[in-house]
Amino acid sequence: MFAPDDTIVAIATPPGRGGLGMVRISGPRAAAVAGALLHGRKSLEPRRATLMRVVARAGDAASAIDRVVATSFPGPGSYTGEDVVEICAHGSPVLLERIVSLACRSGARLANPGEFTLRAFLRGRVDLVQAEAVADLVDAVTPLQARVAFDQLEGTVTERIADLDRRLLDLTARLEASLDFPEEGYHFIETTELARGIGELSAGVRALLAGAAAGRLIREGCRVVVLGRPNVGKSSVFNRLLGSSRAIVNSVAGTTRDLVTETLDLEGLAVDLVDSAGVRATGDPVEAEGVSRARRAFDSATASLVVLDRAEPLAADDRDVLRETSASPRVVVVNKIDRPPAWSPADLPPGEGELVVEVSARTGRGMGRLRAELRRVLMGEAVPRRETPMVANIRHIGLLERAESALRAAAGAAERGAAEEFVLEDLQRARRALEELTGKRTPDDVLEHIFERFCIGK
Repeated sequence: MFAPDDTIVAIATPPGRGGLGMVRISGPRAAAVAGALLHGRKSLEPRRATLMRVVARAGDAASAIDRVVATSFPGPGSYTGEDVVEICAHGSPVLLERIVSLACRSGARLANPGEFTLRAFLRGRVDLVQAEAVADLVDAVTPLQARVAFDQLEGTVTERIADLDRRLLDLTARLEASLDFPEEGYHFIETTELARGIGELSAGVRALLAGAAAGRLIREGCRVVVLGRPNVGKSSVFNRLLGSSRAIVNSVAGTTRDLVTETLDLEGLAVDLVDSAGVRATGDPVEAEGVSRARRAFDSATASLVVLDRAEPLAADDRDVLRETSASPRVVVVNKIDRPPAWSPADLPPGEGELVVEVSARTGRGMGRLRAELRRVLMGEAVPRRETPMVANIRHIGLLERAESALRAAAGAAERGAAEEFVLEDLQRARRALEELTGKRTPDDVLEHIFERFCIGK
């Protein structure tokens, strides 16, 4: 694990040039390190932005390298819970790296990924669920991802879990008290009350897990591959969904030979949309490799869009693609409805037209419905609501499932009239899962794994 008692420094803004860049210093010597770099008419005051210069000293000589705005945040009322100084400089990477280098020469060391947030966690500024939300908020690529992460950072999930933990602690404490005084005949909780309490706790955990599949999909995104025989308009559908001409469109069959992938914001859901080569039997080795890649992309996709050309009769290759994708989530896209029809969706084989959307990629007609149906296939009817905490992290889901399993075991033991010691053991198992979730008793290797995926400076 990281050393939590020295002073660290890092650039806290993204790589590259910008109007401004931030260098963050945190630790017991943050003020002293900053004092060695900064020079101004006024000294730093807590939480007051101060115009200063960063000065590089070499022996008795000193030269200013930038004009900056510095702010001091004394602990414990800072992001990390310890003394913090933030230096807002001009956003040249060379300049920011020079400031970091000067800070390291003055007694700081370069921070590891996630070390600022780890210190916030270790000092009780955030719990582990909120700390993970920081990384999710930084990584968000859609407004919905950012909203779910921010709700988690605000403590919506933490509050619900804390409430469950409090009630679970009350049950276990009363059960333990009954077991501690068997000779005296004290009984602090009746069997019916215990069973009711366990049932309510189990229902509370299940309520959190109810939206977990949708939450995970929002957090992690998904992959959708566009399939079909050559020249049915797959690339045109792909481009129209993206709102830009990303894939080459040509009347020559087989124009797309390799996979083209772009991120689609589907009402907040981050979708890796993949345009693929036309699926057909071919003797061209290059095209055959493209078809093979298309099939591999389908194997790893969450869902598919199977594009058919309504202006041309259904071909054997169309039927092959429909058959190959029939067992997986998909939307059948009937394209080119702006042209005279050669067939209708009613002509599709039984079971192949269960979800058909008719569109014109050329005019855009039907694309709104296609987006809506694709999102429904991916998310079901789940609609994230602010008043309902959404569990999105696979670690959280696994631990909640472990807690719910332990509560079910406790309920079963209570119903069978098992000894109270067995019921208590299951309840304690559920508590351990909840405490690992929030970080009250999380192994060091798990913490290291969580924080190492953070960016440096956060």
